[in-house]
Amino acid sequence: MNFEYNETQSMIAQSIKEFAEKNIRPYIMEWDEAQIFPVDLFKKLGEMGFMGVLVPEEYGGSGLGYHEYITVVEEISKVDPSIGLSVAAHNSLCTNHILTFGNEDQKKKFLPKLATAEYIGAWGLTEHNTGSDAGGMNTTAVKDGEFWIINGAKNFITHAISGDVAVVIVRTGEKGDSKGMTAFVLEKGMAGFSSGKKENKLGMRASETAELVFDNCRVPDANRLGEVGQGFVQAMKILDGGRISIGALSLGISKGAYEAALKYSKERYQFGQPISNFQGISFKLADMATEIEASELLLHKAAYLKQQHKPVTTSGAMAKMYASEACVKIANEAVQIHGGYGYTKDFPVEKFYRDSKLCTIGEGTTEIQKLVISRNLLKE
Repeated sequence: MNFEYNETQSMIAQSIKEFAEKNIRPYIMEWDEAQIFPVDLFKKLGEMGFMGVLVPEEYGGSGLGYHEYITVVEEISKVDPSIGLSVAAHNSLCTNHILTFGNEDQKKKFLPKLATAEYIGAWGLTEHNTGSDAGGMNTTAVKDGEFWIINGAKNFITHAISGDVAVVIVRTGEKGDSKGMTAFVLEKGMAGFSSGKKENKLGMRASETAELVFDNCRVPDANRLGEVGQGFVQAMKILDGGRISIGALSLGISKGAYEAALKYSKERYQFGQPISNFQGISFKLADMATEIEASELLLHKAAYLKQQHKPVTTSGAMAKMYASEACVKIANEAVQIHGGYGYTKDFPVEKFYRDSKLCTIGEGTTEIQKLVISRNLLKE
């Protein structure tokens, strides 16, 4: 395998670096402290093709693969993980669900606007009392002629307030029945479709998280994605790609925190020498660099399998689990290397530290990834 960036990845990385220095870095703490979701920034990213990375060119996207997609999310997340999270959610959840399971009319209607960020996308599976127990969801859709009447709510939804369209999975059958759920595309402005409480979060604060609320929301059957009863199966396939997204986000955080710690360790002098000369620091850096390498290899293996349309559930879960746990440890060590300064907002590592924890929770906790991995191993 060639572990170097290919020409496209190198161009993407350089393009994002230049874009981020001008359009993201100066505003990181402003957005973080005020929990501002910078919609205009995502419009600019859409113009550059980064909001439709996996969407074929015929639908207005960039037509790139998963290795390039990882590069996009990783490079943005090295600067501001909350922006990387929103880019990932838009690309791999909402947009990718329509790309993967939508019919031709739905693809032509929604994908060009999502790929350019004319539309911001949301994706709704989680509910207040179900969490990972998707089969126990309470949000229902009942057929009424050529419409479906949806009632209930989804929570912890990225872009729930600012999103223009949302793919939601709701119950159309009995609770606990994996074939009792169906996916729909909802559009802003539909009667009975609104957003609710915005979450006040520890980290990832510039990535909007809130409720989606459905009160007798009438959705045309034309907005149904795939067959009735296939929503859960679709969601599980989308989450395979979502794990790669969170792995890329985690990798970006790890690299951002490591690079900040490495730089600081060379500049900070104690006892007449840079603290990087001390084994207590240099060994931390060695561990961090090794964990980054391992995360990257696992992640690109999963991307390769996904790109080749091969089973990716186990590899994706492994990559997500390892990379997310590693980024929490690396961010923690980066704060430790900075000492007291790492606990202040004058240095970037305190934000990497706060942002990192979401990676072990989003798209399934570490424990869920272990469950996914072990179940697949025991089938062999």
